[in-house]
Amino acid sequence: MSQPPRQIHLNAFLRNVGQHEAAWRLPETNVASVTDIGHYQELARIAEKGKLDAIFFADHPVLKDRSQDRPWDSLDPFTLIAALSGVTRQIGLVATASTTYNDPYGLARRFATLDHVSRGRAAWNVVTTANDAAAANFGFEHHPNPESRYRRAAEFLDVTFGLWDSWDDDAIIGDKARGVFVDPDKIHRIDHVGPSFRVAGPLEIPRSPQGRPVIFQAGSSEPGKDLAARYADAIFTAQPEIEEGRAFYADIKGRVRAAGRDPEKVLVLPGLSFFIGGTEEEAFALRETFENLTLPTYGIAQLSRITGLDLSTHDLDAPIRIPPRPVEGDQRSRHDLVHRLTSAETLTLRQLLRRLSAGRGHRIATGTPEQVTATIVEWFETGAADGFNLIPPALPTSLASFVEQVVPLLQAKGLFRTEYTGSTLREHLGLERPAVGPRAVAVSSAAE
Repeated sequence: MSQPPRQIHLNAFLRNVGQHEAAWRLPETNVASVTDIGHYQELARIAEKGKLDAIFFADHPVLKDRSQDRPWDSLDPFTLIAALSGVTRQIGLVATASTTYNDPYGLARRFATLDHVSRGRAAWNVVTTANDAAAANFGFEHHPNPESRYRRAAEFLDVTFGLWDSWDDDAIIGDKARGVFVDPDKIHRIDHVGPSFRVAGPLEIPRSPQGRPVIFQAGSSEPGKDLAARYADAIFTAQPEIEEGRAFYADIKGRVRAAGRDPEKVLVLPGLSFFIGGTEEEAFALRETFENLTLPTYGIAQLSRITGLDLSTHDLDAPIRIPPRPVEGDQRSRHDLVHRLTSAETLTLRQLLRRLSAGRGHRIATGTPEQVTATIVEWFETGAADGFNLIPPALPTSLASFVEQVVPLLQAKGLFRTEYTGSTLREHLGLERPAVGPRAVAVSSAAE
């Protein structure tokens, strides 16, 4: 039997009033939307109208530098998507949570609950938190180094998977006549003892509709790619040029295969920012409107954090070249990206800041709906992406433009759904429901 045609996957990254650092300064932007649940409900409905796979929320458990220059992600993403699960019916719901500043049992419990509450639409975007300042918010004197954080993350995921699998799918009997609610032999301890965690289990929540919530992983560092190859169902990444996208795609698929997993079942989803106009000139004029509102103070602070260089005294209109990063670190992948950008072109600091203002190194498509569609199709059909994590510059306007103008073109090409054909996020992504993993001993007291 022939395989169904491969389909593009699209998620929407929803950052308050838009990913572009100057989106909040647009005349039409309501700055109060940053904490208004009605705003996020509208965004969720627009994304679901476009039949997107999921909506995605980042998390930054620390107020970032230069907070006077732009609004940050101030709302807890898990609470936000739990609220949005009640006003949507089919779209997936992705919340970011750190393995460095959470515990496996608590996080496993919350995401399993969300998967039940949303009827199988929950996903966890796994991060290790790169911002050193977060440590002080959780009572730690020092932020762990990347190697330590990724070791903890792998163990964290092992424990979480074990907890999600601690109930058999048929553990609930519900036999009223015999007075037996669950079969205790089908509920299992995990008895994990490791370098970072000691967790007995089982989870007190039955196995969720997706078996396990979908796992996303964001990052392009070497340890991040290794972690994703072992555990992730989908990977968010940043490649501004298609050649880099193809290299990353081939690298990840190879690592997944080496980890004993099916590369076709691990999706690579680069970020895509976009400016859409009726003509190419209109699209570039729209992009320039955003860039003209950027604040150099903010861009310089972000670029200095990524590169480790003090750029505060660099002439904005003088050429700049970012040297290679000498050692591995938290911002290595983003540093390398900026290094490649300034090596390939002669850019002034001002030009570099404007180039980074929309997507922070993600691909930016600027043009007509047909041109933006062509970019997506080219990356999809030439081994650079399985789809994209859409990064709308302004919200809700950019997301609405994409749904109204680009999605129909992808549908007309037969590359994107016209209706949801499944009810869970795993079904949207073409992923199978995972079987229960290896087990420890059964606990006979589980039903007491």
